[in-house]
Amino acid sequence: MSFFDEDFSTELDERAGKKARNVTVGWTVRAAKAGVLWQPPQVFTRNDQKAASSKSVQYCPAAVEFDRRHYVVTCPFDLTLQFEQLPNGQLQLRDVDAEQSGVRPVALRELVVLHPQNEWRDPNKPVVQNVAPYIFVADEPCYIVQTPPYLHYAPAPRPGVQVGGRFPIHIWPRPLSWGFEWHDPTKPLKLKRGEPWFYVHFETENPAGRIRLVENEMTPELEKYVNSIVDVSNYVNKTFSLFGEAQARRPETLVKAKKG
Repeated sequence: MSFFDEDFSTELDERAGKKARNVTVGWTVRAAKAGVLWQPPQVFTRNDQKAASSKSVQYCPAAVEFDRRHYVVTCPFDLTLQFEQLPNGQLQLRDVDAEQSGVRPVALRELVVLHPQNEWRDPNKPVVQNVAPYIFVADEPCYIVQTPPYLHYAPAPRPGVQVGGRFPIHIWPRPLSWGFEWHDPTKPLKLKRGEPWFYVHFETENPAGRIRLVENEMTPELEKYVNSIVDVSNYVNKTFSLFGEAQARRPETLVKAKKG
C-alpha cells in the first residue's frame, strides 16, 4: 500500500463518517486596549506550485487533511527582545529597538512577563510569556491544542522553543498566552507583525468530525464565565482539578456567532 493511497484514506473516512459531525468553535478577543491588533485566526494554506504528478505531496490525502486542521494566529507587533545581565547576576529583558521600537516601554511591561527563575523548567533557560488574549469556546466536548508554527519555514529560527498547551475549551475557555523557553539567552528573539506566531487545532470526540470556526459574541454569560476561571493559577496549583467545579457552573450555551 502506498503512502499516497487515496482509496485507503477514503475507506477510513467512510468508516468514521457514519458518526462524523461538525463542531462549532467560537473565537473572540478579550483585550481592554488595542483590540484591532489581534487578527482573526486563519485556516493554514499553502502557495504550492502546480503539481507535476498526480502522486505529488499536494494530492496526498493524509497531508492535506493534516494541514487543513491547523489555524494560524499571526503576530500583532514588531518586537526584538534581548537579555542583559545586571551587576547582581540577574537577567533583564530589553527592547533592542529602543527609541525606534513600535512598542512603548509602558506597553511592553504589560505585554511581556519574564517568569521567576524557580518557575523555569531549566535554570539556564528563561521563560517569558506574552499576552495573546484569544478565547476559544465550544458547547460540545472539544480540546484546543496550541503549537509552534512548524508548517512554516523560518529562515532565522527563534532562540528557543514555544511552550505548547492543550485544554478543554468546552469547560475552560480561558484567554491564551504565548510562552517561550529561551534556550540561548545570548541571542535575540525577533517577532514580526503579520508572521505566523502560533497555531491552534482542535480535538473532538469524533476524529472524523469537522470544525466550524466562527467569531463569537462576548455575551454577558460568556464574560461572566470567563471571569470566573481567568487567573485562577495565581491562587491555586493544579488548575485542571477545578474542571468539575467550573463545569457545574457553566451556562448551557456559550457559543453565539456574531451576525454580519
